[in-house]
Order: sequence, then C-alpha cells, then structure tokens
Amino acid sequence: MIEVLVVDDSAVVRQTLKELLERTGEFSVSLAADPFIAERRIALKRPHVIVLDIEMPGMDGLTFLTRLMATDPLPVVICSARAGEDAAVAIEALARGAIDVLPKPRLGVKDFLSDTSMLLVDTVRAAAQSKRAAAAIRPFRAPVTEIPRGVAATWAVAIGASTGGTEALAIVLGALPRDSPAVLVVQHMPEGFTKAFAGRLNGLSAMQVKEAEDGDPIRQGEVLLAPGNRHLSVARDGARLVARVDLAPHVNRHRPSVDVLFRSVSETFGSRSVGVLLTGMGKDGAAGLLEMKIRGAQTIAQDETTSIVFGMPKEAIALGAASRILPLQNIGPGILDLLPRA
Repeated sequence: MIEVLVVDDSAVVRQTLKELLERTGEFSVSLAADPFIAERRIALKRPHVIVLDIEMPGMDGLTFLTRLMATDPLPVVICSARAGEDAAVAIEALARGAIDVLPKPRLGVKDFLSDTSMLLVDTVRAAAQSKRAAAAIRPFRAPVTEIPRGVAATWAVAIGASTGGTEALAIVLGALPRDSPAVLVVQHMPEGFTKAFAGRLNGLSAMQVKEAEDGDPIRQGEVLLAPGNRHLSVARDGARLVARVDLAPHVNRHRPSVDVLFRSVSETFGSRSVGVLLTGMGKDGAAGLLEMKIRGAQTIAQDETTSIVFGMPKEAIALGAASRILPLQNIGPGILDLLPRA
C-alpha cells in the first residue's frame, strides 16, 4: 500500500483527492489542512508521497517544500490552483525539489479532478516508485565545443522525458553549446506549465529554448519544447522542416507523446539524428527510439542508477533500442560525441 499525505487548506480538495486515490486500492491517504499539521503527521508516520498545495495560510507550500527537502527529502507532487494561474510558481517548486506537478482549477474542483483522476493516479504512482526526490536545478555551463556548421544545420536531437525529467533536461541541455543542432523535447507535463518551464530552461541553457508553436522552423541553436496537451512532431513544408503541434489522440496515454516525436524525427532526419530517452514511468518513447535506431539514428537511454524512475529507459533497453546507455551527467557530452566531425 502506498502511503500518501495530502496537504491542502481546502477540505473539498483533500477529500476528493483521498477518494480518487483510495478507490484504486493502491493508496492509503492521510490529510493535513496546513504544513504545520503535515510536519506533525510526517513525524508520526513518514509517507511515501506528499501531494502539496502551494497557496496556504500560515506557511506557503514553497516554504514547506524547501524545509522538507533540507531535512527529509520525500517525493512531492504539486497540486495547486496558484500553479494554474502562475505556472512560474509551479516551475519554481520543481526547481526546489518537487518531482511533478498537477493543475487544479479555482472552480469546479471536484468535477475537474474526477475527469483527470487517471493523470492523478499515474503521477502519484510514479512519484512513489521514484528512488529519491528530485534535486534542485542548478545552472550548468556548456563546454566550448566546435560543431561543423554543415552538421549542426542538418542534424537534429530528439529528447523524451517524464517523471524526474525536469532536472534531467536541465543537465542535458546545459551541456550543449549554443551552436548545437536543433533539439526537440517532449516532457510529460500538463497544459499551462510548459511555457514557464521553457523559460526556465532558456535561462540554464546556452541554446535558445521556447515552447513550440505550429510552423516553427527547425533550426540550429534552438530547442523546441512540446506544449502541454499537444503532440510535437516534425514535418516537411516544401524545402523546409517545421514543427507540427496538434491535438491528435493520445498515444501511450500521453499527449504530448515521445513516440510521436521520435517517429516523426526518424522519418524526416533519419540517420542525421540523435534520440535520447530519459527518466520516466511507463513505456512512451521506447518503440519510437527503436524506430530511430532502425533508420540509422544514434540512440541513448539514461541508465538505471541516475534515473528517478527507470521505466521508459528500461523499456527501450529491453527492446534493443539504445545504442548507448549512459548516466545522466554523460548524456550531454555523449550527444556531442555522436555528431560527425566533418
């Protein structure tokens, strides 16, 4: 049984989360109306996962999260109305150690959460399976590496990630120089948060990072991040390659899906691409990475030791989709090593 502590000042939200989780038979949920009560409950019985609101009286969720990460790191999932209004607050929570984020509207809370109960259950389950709480994101300095212009302008890197991916992406992108080939990223994240996440990555990377828009050109030195609840793929537009952002059906229960991105990159860039599958629960991206490899692409999977959740990389490795299996800190340099020198 997975022990979950829900910390939220709304009695309706607390009870709704408890009902949605416990109906699966996998979770035992205790409740706290504020962080002070939560601290006392944790002292009595340490939960496997905390679901935390941000805006609460007395002590806000970010302060509580910071204290928790400093004393007793636990997997924390943010579920907050404030995160929906100001996604930058949710991204700051991820930077301070939260492992994932869920949106919560101001009105119709119970109906909304019922509609998204699968996302809630999947997210809390993944957090429970994580090996540790996510570490704080720190700035990284890209190495001074010269990439031949012909290579940088004609190659692409496709990256997929889920639980634990916000930390992992900062490390990988931080290792890539400004003139790297175009990078396309799918990070499983709800709608409304990815623009702020792209902004944070932009401040940590030498490359330009933005939330992808339909029709964006695929170009050297730029990272395009799939918007929440939208697939990201690459398509031909005459002589150009452009980003396609759409509302096609979910794949592997996800939108955006890593498989959708990887398959489109395999079709458009073929052997002139590098596919990277990072930490995450489930199997999204494993089949797509294999397709990239079959078409001649270089492929990398994050290793078990450094993965917060060794689900997606494990599935890819089992399929024989990964040419290399690397620890997180070696993936950025590993991408550069796989690029031709002429």
